[in-house]
Formats: sequence, C-alpha cells, structure tokens
Amino acid sequence: MTATDTAFAGSIPALYDRYLGPLLFEPYGQDLAERLKDIRQGRVLETAAGTGIVTRALARTLPSEAEIVATDLNQAMLDHAMTQIHAPNVRWQQADAQSLPFEDASFDAVVCQFGMMFLPDKPRGYREALRLLKPGGRFVFNIWGRIADNPVSEAVSDAVAKLFPDDPPRFLERTPYGHADPDRILGEVEQAGFEAVEIDEVKKTSVVRSPQDPVIGLCQGSPLRGEIEARAPGRLEEITTRATEVLAEHFGTGPFENPMLAFVVTARRT
Repeated sequence: MTATDTAFAGSIPALYDRYLGPLLFEPYGQDLAERLKDIRQGRVLETAAGTGIVTRALARTLPSEAEIVATDLNQAMLDHAMTQIHAPNVRWQQADAQSLPFEDASFDAVVCQFGMMFLPDKPRGYREALRLLKPGGRFVFNIWGRIADNPVSEAVSDAVAKLFPDDPPRFLERTPYGHADPDRILGEVEQAGFEAVEIDEVKKTSVVRSPQDPVIGLCQGSPLRGEIEARAPGRLEEITTRATEVLAEHFGTGPFENPMLAFVVTARRT
C-alpha cells in the first residue's frame, strides 16, 4: 500500500458517493445492515464509514433506540457523509480504526465495509474491534474478492493500465482487491482473539447506467485518481474519456450488469 491509497479528499468524497455508492457499495452495505437487524438497542460502532453508505443502511434498519457511532480516518469523507443523513441516533467522529478512542467493551457490534484492506496493520485493527466489543458482541466486515471476480472494476483498471504501459497504476489490484484470501483473513481474525468466526462468499449484482459511470467513479472518485494525476498531470479528463471508450467496447453503451464478489466475515467475542 502506498501513501496515495488512503487519499480521499477534495472532490473525491462526492464523486465516490455518487458513482461508486450505487455501483459497488450500496448492495453490500444493505447486506451488512441486515446482518445486524436483530439489535434492538445498545451501541453499534462503524469504522471506515466513508461517505456514510452503511451508516444510512443501518439507520434505516435499526430502531432509534440503537446508537450508531460512525467513524473514519478521513474527515473529508465524514464531512460529506454528514450532509447525506440526519438521524438523531447517529453520531460522527474522526478516528483511526487501529487506535479507537472508546472504552473497552462499550459496543454491542462493530461493523466495517471494505475498510480493513486499507489498514497498514490489519491484525491491530482486528484487536481493536475485539477490545471494544461487549461479551457476545460481533464484528461484521466485508472484503472484496479477487479483481478477476469483479469484472467491471477489472476492466476499468486494465483500461487505465494500458494507457501507462511503462508504469501502470495498480491501486485497485493492490489495495481494495488485493486481500482476497479467506484463509489468511480467518487466521488473522482468530489470532486477534476471536473464537467464533464465519466467512461467507457473497455475490451481488448492480446495474451500470453507462460505461462512463464506473470510470468516473474509480478514476476520479477513488485513490486511483492520485496515481493517474501523478503520471499525467492535467490529463485526468482525457484519461477518463479514453478509459470510457475502452469500457464501451467491452460492455456497450449501457445499461449493463455489474457482477461482484466479496467475503463477509462475522466474528464473535465469546
């Protein structure tokens, strides 16, 4: 992982939410919320909340008696998230998932959507989740499968890479889609101290309105943008247009389906 892999600032949060939310994150966000729908009161902590896609799903699914504390390392992402939801049981706080400013055993559940891949020290993040859970509480998080099992994201990555043959940007393969190893995940979570761990392979499908949407989302609304701009200053729009043309050759001008695969982990504190 490089320093640019966690750069979510400027116009990225709004573009991320607008384009990548419906494309990638909303289907899996609702899945996570459904896995916690039995919580009728108490406290739920969300780490790496980003623009609040899971937060909104939790607020729709859980009763108002359940407090939701949504955190993210990037204040710019939280600032955008706060404009998208106004619920009395949601509280926002900037925080690092590897070092959370909360008391031991203070939450009934911890949830994280596609954020663990960004932690420099993932086992430490797992230990933090365990520390914060009450006995019987659960940590629910998801991690993308291989990029080959997420063909629209793979097509965007390949289209951009071909425009820079001598130094292809590889953010997507390296970070969000670079940790698709259930055995390793299981080992790290158990080593952190969780004793009851289940991993489900979950397939979802979203609808892409046009090939431009995933290209804008990934090239301009994710840290892939920083890699493009470092290689081609002032040419972001041009690169976006050229990658869109490549995607249109693969999938047509839209709409078309976006099949996805991810792993959902449920780890309980006994």
